[in-house]
Amino acid sequence: MSKKRNRYTPQFKAKVALAALKNEETVSELAARFGVHPTMINTWKRALLEGVAGVFSKGRDSRKQTETQIDDLYRQIGQLKVENDFLSKKLSL
Repeated sequence: MSKKRNRYTPQFKAKVALAALKNEETVSELAARFGVHPTMINTWKRALLEGVAGVFSKGRDSRKQTETQIDDLYRQIGQLKVENDFLSKKLSL
């Protein structure tokens, strides 16, 4: 007999974690209300607290990452253009 695992959406997890952060209800009450285990609520709450700093730093990190990615792509385009020119010259001889 196998147990079916529930899959929860990120929106649902965020909703439950935010409710846990408000401290208006105990974790046991939230577990009964949302139908999940209290350990899961604590895990989602901890993940929310650890990941919240990333919300404010994404702009800088993603911009640097995008610029680096663009530079790499331009480098690859240049290399492919040189190889293409070399091969086209060799084939035309």
